[in-house]
Amino acid sequence: MNFQMRITDRHGGVSAEPYGTRNLGGMCGDDPEAVAVNRARTAAEFGLDRVVFMRQVHSADVRYVTEPFGAEPPPLDGVCTDVPGLGLAALCADCAPVLLADPGAGLVGAAHSGRVGTVAGVVPALVAEMAGRGADPARMTALIGPMACGSCYEVPAGLREEVTAVLPAAWSITRHDTPALDLRAAITEQLGKAGVAEVLHDTRCTIETADLFSHRREGRTGRFAGYVWLEP
Repeated sequence: MNFQMRITDRHGGVSAEPYGTRNLGGMCGDDPEAVAVNRARTAAEFGLDRVVFMRQVHSADVRYVTEPFGAEPPPLDGVCTDVPGLGLAALCADCAPVLLADPGAGLVGAAHSGRVGTVAGVVPALVAEMAGRGADPARMTALIGPMACGSCYEVPAGLREEVTAVLPAAWSITRHDTPALDLRAAITEQLGKAGVAEVLHDTRCTIETADLFSHRREGRTGRFAGYVWLEP
C-alpha cells in the first residue's frame, strides 16, 4: 500500500499577520474561520476528505484513530491509523513533526515531538503502538520534519544537563558557543533504537527559515504541519 508524506509552509492561506498566511494551528490565537479555511484548502490540495488533528500537550500519549476527533480533540501527541485516505497531522513551530509509515502493514503515524515530548518518548511510543497493530519497525519509513536545529536551539546549561541525562545525543552548542539542544539527533537515535530502518530528514531549521513558522523567532505566530496518509 502506498503512502504520502507532506510538510506545509506558511504560504497560500487566508490568515492575517502574525499568522500569515497558512496557519493550521487552532489554539494559537488566530481567527477560527481562517484556520478552518486553511485546513480545508490544504486537505483539498492533498486530495484528502478527512484529517485528524490533535490537541497537542507535549506528552508521550498516542492513540489509534479511524476518524477525525471533531471540535474537541483529546490531549495527544501521536496518532496512527490503517484507514486509507485519512490524513494525520502534527502541528509545529519549532518542535518536530515525525511521520511514520509501514506500507506492508498498511499503517501510518504522526507525532509532535518537542523537547518535553522527546524526553518523554512520544516517538518510541508511536512506533510501539504501530508495532502492536502489526507494523514492523524494520519495514518503516520515518520522516523527521523541520525543527529548531542544534545550532539555534539555545537553552540554559542546567536544562541541557537535564535533557542530556536522558538523551545524550541531544547535547549541542550554538554558533556562539552557548548551551543548546539537538533534538533531531535525539529523535534519530530514538528511531534507531526502536528498530526503524529508514529515517529521512527535512533538515530545514524553523528559526532560520522564513517560509516556516517559528515560535522562537516570532513569538506569537502560526503553525505548519506534517501530514501523512495511506493512499486509497
